[in-house]
Amino acid sequence: QVQLVESGGGLVQAGGSLRLSCAASGSIFSIGTMGWYRQPPGKQRELVASITSGGSTNYADSVKGRFTISRDSAKNMVYLQMNSLKPEDTAVYYCNADLRYSRFSSFASSWGQGTQVTVSS
Repeated sequence: QVQLVESGGGLVQAGGSLRLSCAASGSIFSIGTMGWYRQPPGKQRELVASITSGGSTNYADSVKGRFTISRDSAKNMVYLQMNSLKPEDTAVYYCNADLRYSRFSSFASSWGQGTQVTVSS
């Protein structure tokens, strides 16, 4: 069974930093785009950043210059380095990955369970 497991969330003061990690485990043939989404309290889930298998990145305007996404394809992991955190970054952060389970299957989107990030003012 394939799992995406996030870690690294927590409570931090405004201006601080956190690093989120997400590990994909199980029977995986290949991984396409990986990304981080977040869902602030009472709001919809939104894209924070994504990275393709080739290393191309995409960021939400609200995090550009503060967050950096990276991946280690050999370890099936994706990371989100978050600097200069603001109270408005408070949310549950979810890892997402497009996974292929065999050479005969197409990519399917998979989600982690989420990790809470709270930024105090």
